[in-house]
Amino acid sequence: MSWSLSEALETVQTFVASGGPVLLAIAVLTFVLWTLIFERLWFYRSGLRSMVKRTVSTWDARSERKSWNAHQIRTAMVSQVTSSIRANLDLIGTITALCPLFGLLGTVSGMIEVFNVLATTGGADAKSMAGGVKQATIPTMAGMVAAISGVFGGTVVNQIADREAQLLEDHLTMDH
Repeated sequence: MSWSLSEALETVQTFVASGGPVLLAIAVLTFVLWTLIFERLWFYRSGLRSMVKRTVSTWDARSERKSWNAHQIRTAMVSQVTSSIRANLDLIGTITALCPLFGLLGTVSGMIEVFNVLATTGGADAKSMAGGVKQATIPTMAGMVAAISGVFGGTVVNQIADREAQLLEDHLTMDH
């Protein structure tokens, strides 16, 4: 079975139309969510290494590392790098939490459509009511799928962030 690009686009358009405008908002949220997750993974893979290397070499170049002042400098250095490590993690969590709420918004708007059909036709038009139910359930499903994927991606980047922050602290020894 071979699909052309136009058939694929038509299928996506039909799916989005059946889910209502909220489905488009969920798609945008999911795109932003995964863009942020991939940005964090890219940073951990590339930019973080040089930042940690610079920080460790700056710390190792210090002749004195045991005083209260040295401890405060170490804390500041760890804090600066940890801030970069944890950038956008709260935003990833917030977007993940918003996805099912947008799904719920789609559910409510779809049910309003069902109630509108009931009020207009007195319940005689089952096809129109089914369209409203479809419009109610598709965004709910999409919001839950987006949230589940965000929980997975967010957990991965949070674990990497925790590990990298701990490794940085371990590398900045206060031995002399």
